[in-house]
Amino acid sequence: MTLRHMRIFVSVFRNGSVTKASRELHLAQPSVSLALRELEDYYGVCLFERIGRRIYPTDCGKELYEYAVHVEGLFDEMEKRIRNWDAIGTLRVGASIAIGTHILPELLKRLQQKYPELTVKATIGSSRSVERDIEENKVDLGLVESSPQLEGIAIEPFMADELCAIAPVGHPLTEKEEITLAELAQYPMLMREKGSAGRDIVDAYFALREIRIEPRWESTSSQAIVRGVEEGLGVAVLPFLLVKEDLERGRIIRLPLKRPIRRNMNLIWHKSKFLTERMKTFMDLAREYGRERGEAQMP
Repeated sequence: MTLRHMRIFVSVFRNGSVTKASRELHLAQPSVSLALRELEDYYGVCLFERIGRRIYPTDCGKELYEYAVHVEGLFDEMEKRIRNWDAIGTLRVGASIAIGTHILPELLKRLQQKYPELTVKATIGSSRSVERDIEENKVDLGLVESSPQLEGIAIEPFMADELCAIAPVGHPLTEKEEITLAELAQYPMLMREKGSAGRDIVDAYFALREIRIEPRWESTSSQAIVRGVEEGLGVAVLPFLLVKEDLERGRIIRLPLKRPIRRNMNLIWHKSKFLTERMKTFMDLAREYGRERGEAQMP
């Protein structure tokens, strides 16, 4: 007994005629009759009574019809969902804090406009945690501020960003037309925790210039650092995305670095991952977003 037998049985039952069912299914009439006999032989029952030129479903036939309609409906639903899985399935995205706060919401909004029935699960954390989630297949795609350190992870820059130095209103450095990292290091530094993408980049820039830094304050929260700078506790270097609103409101002042600190924001995924259409669409949306705000710079 196959799904084909179920479809033929349902059509005959609804039409009350083998001839009409054969036309509806585009099958030869003998093929329809054979399928009904095979179904009756399989279950050892009579499904239709043949009186004259007409057929009438037996009580057993009526019972089977209820099941057959359900089976046929479930199969059709399965076909629709599986064939359109990219549009109605689930996409798991991981993002670093800066990207998750300021970029991911817009990307997900655009994605949902294309796939209204798609379920998106987002995880926000450090770049390193997103990288581990990619490796362990906990997320499908990642958006991070650093280059992956684990093997097997592919990377593509989608947008360029800049780390900017900030100081409280009225700070002595705000009177200068440009400053160096050495000048910045003369004041108390408020920094992200070691291991964060932003901290790694800042440490690398200071190390290249052989400048030793002893942070006055370390925090896992960029906003806590911004508030600390605002209150005059020190200076900091943070992603422009994270401080843009505070700069616009005049809570803090951007210091003009002589040599800007630039970096890429990256799409990452596992090299062994099969890229579905919905994943490719999300990647295209990230690239488009990056182009709107300036081409990503290749490492």
